Amino acid sequence: MTSTGSTNTGRRTSEHSARIARIAVVMACCAGVLHAASSFYWAFGGRWLLGTVGAWAVKAVEDAPAVTGLVLGAVGLVKLLAAVIPLAVEAGRAPWPRVWRGVCWAGAPVLVVYGGLNIAVSGAVLLGATPVDGGFDRAAMAGHVFLWDPLFLIWGVALMVWLLCSRAPESPSLG
Repeated sequence: MTSTGSTNTGRRTSEHSARIARIAVVMACCAGVLHAASSFYWAFGGRWLLGTVGAWAVKAVEDAPAVTGLVLGAVGLVKLLAAVIPLAVEAGRAPWPRVWRGVCWAGAPVLVVYGGLNIAVSGAVLLGATPVDGGFDRAAMAGHVFLWDPLFLIWGVALMVWLLCSRAPESPSLG
């Protein structure tokens, strides 16, 4: 490959960014699909890891399984769509890509902040740095520190990387 100035460098940078964008959107999709799959699993009667969300979730399923199943199914569907639509946009198979990118720009920071703050707060509680009157649900705190909120954080960061790396290139200045 011969170097003919900034054109080749720009093309290589563009190809590199496109590759990073594709990897990031697949990572985001995987994190979102894992979240969606757990919601669907619980919606259809599964109980494994439900306690890592919180005792309230276990109680809700026991008290009103049909209603909770419908709610969890709806949550799973929203998560699945939020996971798959960016992948479809990246593949050029989604209508209104600018709208979906805008939705992703709004949602990605929410996922990052939500996941990051919950990891920090739950971690502080688990470590005893934040005392909790009346005790706390250890399984739920561990689930939030080690599973659910890291997935939200990864999902959000990967979406942001995809959005940044897949932006339309800026037009060169005419000066």
